Amino acid sequence: MKKYAMETAVGIFVVIGLFCVGYMTVKLGNVGLLGDDSYSLLARFTSVSGLRAGSSIQMLGIEIGRVDGLTMDQENQMAVVKFRINKGINIYDDAIASIKTEGLIGDRYVSIDPGGGTDELLQPGGTITETESPTDIQELISKYAFGDVEK
Repeated sequence: MKKYAMETAVGIFVVIGLFCVGYMTVKLGNVGLLGDDSYSLLARFTSVSGLRAGSSIQMLGIEIGRVDGLTMDQENQMAVVKFRINKGINIYDDAIASIKTEGLIGDRYVSIDPGGGTDELLQPGGTITETESPTDIQELISKYAFGDVEK
C-alpha cells in the first residue's frame, strides 16, 4: 500500500508541473485562451520594410498592442497592416500611424499619435488613414556617400 501512495504523490507532482509549464507557455507567448482583451485596426502604408507580425505598437512610448499581420492590397498597391490594440486604449479617426526604428539599427515598430482633434473614435476593424512609411537608412547613406544630397 505504501508503494502506491508514493506513486500517487509523484503522479500528482508531475500533473501540477505540466499544468505550470502549460500556464507559463500561454502567458509568455501572449496567447489568449479565455477571452480577447484587444481589438483590431488596419492601416495602409506605401512600404512596411522591416516590420513583421508581432512587432510592437507604441503610443506615447508605451506599448499598446502588437502587429497581427501584414498583407498587400493589389488594387491600390499598398501594404495593409493589421493591429491588435489593447482594450481601453482610445484612438481617434485623425490618428497618425508611423513606422519607426528602435535605435539606429534596431527593430521596427509602429508609433501611433492618438489624434483627438475630432470626437470620433475609431471602431474595431476601422482604418487609420494617415500613415508615414519608414525612412530607408541605406538610401540616405548612399545619397550622402555619392553626393546626391542637396545642401
